[in-house]
Amino acid sequence: MKRALVTGITGQDGSHLAELLLEKGYEVHGLVRRASTFNHERIRHLFETPYTSGDKLTLHYGDMTDGTSLAVIVDRASPDEVYNLAAQSHVRVSFDAPEYTVDSGAMGTLRLLEAVRAQQAKTGKQIRFYQASSSEMFGSTPPPQNEQTPFHPRSPYACGKVFSFWQAVNYREAYDMFCCNGILFNHEGPRRGEHFVTRKITRAAARIKVGLQQKLALGNLDAKRDWGYAGDYARAMWMMLQADEADDYVVATGEAYSVRDFLVAAFGYLELDYEEFVVIDPAFMRPSEVDHLQGDATKIREKLGWKPEVSFKELVAMMVEEDLELAKREKVLKDAGFNVGARGTSRSYVPFS
Repeated sequence: MKRALVTGITGQDGSHLAELLLEKGYEVHGLVRRASTFNHERIRHLFETPYTSGDKLTLHYGDMTDGTSLAVIVDRASPDEVYNLAAQSHVRVSFDAPEYTVDSGAMGTLRLLEAVRAQQAKTGKQIRFYQASSSEMFGSTPPPQNEQTPFHPRSPYACGKVFSFWQAVNYREAYDMFCCNGILFNHEGPRRGEHFVTRKITRAAARIKVGLQQKLALGNLDAKRDWGYAGDYARAMWMMLQADEADDYVVATGEAYSVRDFLVAAFGYLELDYEEFVVIDPAFMRPSEVDHLQGDATKIREKLGWKPEVSFKELVAMMVEEDLELAKREKVLKDAGFNVGARGTSRSYVPFS
């Protein structure tokens, strides 16, 4: 049985990846940052009961800013594969919290690589390492972007990701470690955080449809992105670590749509005109914008056989349908006199090592 350690397991990507690994028979260990609120909604279904873990999934408290805790967790988990997905991943927020974003993301990657290197030296066992890189690293470089495209990051988040990318390459070259970078373009789904623009749009469209919301405030509607489905991209992560040789890959659909296009698709699915509800708020504008990201995934398609299975239209429909059901449940509770937020009232507990 293979063992995998997944940082950022409670996030969108981490939950999809953990699901995939468990289906393939892995023993999965997840790094969870301690918070005052319970943040395990996306992985709750992976446990047998709210109180008892399945025998293949273990969570560990730790933090990417704490190298000691990372070393302890890597030693305790003794993984065959490490997937580093942890990050403060909201680009706009990275302008407001640049030091934390870079410390937890960029320096966090370096701390984790050192922990993995020390574990390899101790055990003599090769540990395969996946680094979650981002299309934001390309920034203002014109599309289409592939593995040979120069980086021109336009945010603290993107700058930190460039640092992490080159650290993974350096450890591969300097220490002969099996390190892969997955340069993932935007990937979405019903598990996307509600403060990311795609989920913000589908959530608002559904709530407007049932009468719970009147307006939606957004920033730049003309920015274009290559949007795919997060479940497809988790499969690409796993495929990279099963290859004979470590390498870096762009993961993308090859198609780009603007935020406005996403609005048209999401609101149109509910027979609404987005122009009646959307207002532009300067607070959501970035100090330096990334205008157009569109990936060329030829390399991963030809070398590993990966390709996306969910289309843009299917992705939008999937997200709107999920959020419409959520909005309907919320409205029933509100009409009954309950004060219920977007996340409801349920609580669940899962064990830690």
